[in-house]
Amino acid sequence: MAQLSQTKFLKTLPELVIPKLPPEWPQVQTRQPWGFLVQFHFGEPNLHYEVVKAYRTGGYELGLHFEDKNHQLNRILLDGFRRHLFEIKDVLGDGVEAEMWDRGWTKVYEVIPEEPLTLTYQEKVATRLVAMMGCLQPILVGLRAAA
Repeated sequence: MAQLSQTKFLKTLPELVIPKLPPEWPQVQTRQPWGFLVQFHFGEPNLHYEVVKAYRTGGYELGLHFEDKNHQLNRILLDGFRRHLFEIKDVLGDGVEAEMWDRGWTKVYEVIPEEPLTLTYQEKVATRLVAMMGCLQPILVGLRAAA
């Protein structure tokens, strides 16, 4: 099976993700500011889902990133997700973590093993990201409303 370049793999990922999202959700917006990642958000670009090459550990990181300039908001969201971490792990598995990152940013994420960048692997990544979004987005909406 033919392999995709990393940039094309990520650039075309939204074509697989978007149709799998619940139709009642707000319209998702995407951006690819660099060739090594793609982001999905629902109106707040600084609170986004991201698929990024995990160079240090290998594989790809899939996660919900809180990169708001308001570091207190990032921390409030992280703390809220940590309160839900047992139920998140029950749905998504033990590989999901919620932690501080750098620059006052925080995230809920997992790293999945790297495979050749084929259409089959791209579908696998898209399906997993949609599962994460399905679990995390309702929690985010609730926490965001409370914040």
